[in-house]
Formats: sequence, structure tokens, C-alpha cells
Amino acid sequence: MATGRTHRPATRSRGIPEATVARLPLYLRALTGLSERSVPTVSSEELAAAAGVNSAKLRKDFSYLGSYGTRGVGYDVEYLVYQISRELGLTQDWPIVMVGIGNLGAALANYGGFASRGFRVAALIDADPAMTGKSVAGMAVQHADDLEKIIDDNGVSIGVIATPAGAAQQVCDRLVAAGVTSILNFAPTVLSVPDGVDVRKVDLSIELQILAFHEQRKAGEGQDDTAEDAGTETPAAAAKPARKGPDGDVPAVMQA
Repeated sequence: MATGRTHRPATRSRGIPEATVARLPLYLRALTGLSERSVPTVSSEELAAAAGVNSAKLRKDFSYLGSYGTRGVGYDVEYLVYQISRELGLTQDWPIVMVGIGNLGAALANYGGFASRGFRVAALIDADPAMTGKSVAGMAVQHADDLEKIIDDNGVSIGVIATPAGAAQQVCDRLVAAGVTSILNFAPTVLSVPDGVDVRKVDLSIELQILAFHEQRKAGEGQDDTAEDAGTETPAAAAKPARKGPDGDVPAVMQA
């Protein structure tokens, strides 16, 4: 199996939209589940439902891959698994380095999904001397002083940052200077990178804040419904009545 340092995904040269690229892993996950259950073919409607998209969008996405399925039969599951894996660059080995082996970094190191998708954790790196040599996920943690050598020795082009926010940019700069061109950032900060370097950001606190917004909105809608069912006025309706002006009703204005 080839290693990933010099490979560049075919998606850019073939003009596949970024939104389609972002959905390909969803299709692959659904197809892998079907493959594990020995399902030979799948319709666009069934696969779209499993991936959480509409079938028209799925068919459009697959047209960029040159895969149109067979009318009345659907898509060949195994071939689609191969085709999407190839487009995503998953038919080869991608060594990655993970920097920052605290609680989050250790949890990521123990995640089995990397290896099953073609991502081999080549090294775990931390700046804390007390972490050097400790075993995490069956690997000895290496010190950050050796970062550049580790990247060069392993032909790494993908780095994962799980450091505190204050250290993330410095780590990012060192990764880029050492030849890393793709970064998955778990640190709660925005990284500055030069052209040609791709960054994907995962911020769990932001995702929770978005969920909190939706929960608050649902709770507010529930209160409005309860007030209407009880025949009482909502706060907006109970506001100071409008007064007459030369051009008609003037909305009431609350005191500052």
C-alpha cells in the first residue's frame, strides 16, 4: 500500500464541489454498514436515507464520480465503497501525528476508527517532559522537541492538534514548516496557515452552544403554545397598547 506524503486527492483536479466532498464520508459510512451486512445493491432512496440527505442530492453527488447506478437495480455497494474510498484517498496508508496528549488527545489516540479508514497514527507527541515515554493506546509518547524529525522519518502530511488553545498556533507553524499540509484542529482557536495548507476545525463547545440555542428556541416555542392554550397573552401581546399617531397606530415602546 502506498504512503500518503506525495499523493494529492483527485477531487480537486476533477472539480468535485467541496459540499459533495463533505458528504462522501457519510455515504461511505452508510455503504460500509451495508457491505458488512452483505447487501449487494442499494437504491438511491435507501442510501440517501441512511446518509441523511435527499436522493436527488445523492444522485448529483455520485454523478461527479461518474457513477449513475442501474435503473431498477440501484448501486453496487462494493463498487461504490471502492470508488468513494479512492476519491477520498483511502486506498492508501496515511500516517498522521497527534500533538497534545492530554485527556482529549489520549481519547483520540484510543479511537479505533482512524486505522479502519486508512489513517495510521505514526506518533503521539507532547511538550510535557513527564509524558515522554508514557504508553498511550499502545504507543510511547514522544517529546515535542523531536516533532520535525518524526514528521520527516514517517513521511507525514496530516497532523492532528489537540493542545490547549494558547499552544495551537505555534504547533501549527512547526507542523507546516516540517511539511505537513493538512491539519485537523481540536484546539478551541482559529489557526492561521499559508496557502496550500488545509485545516479542518472540530470545536465541541461550539457544537454544544448551537444545540443550546435550539433547545432554548424549542423551550420558548413551548411556552408560547402553553400560553395560547391557556388563553393568556404572550409577553409580546401583553405589551403596552399602541397609541394613535398622525399616520395611524404607533407601536408601544418599552422604557429603557
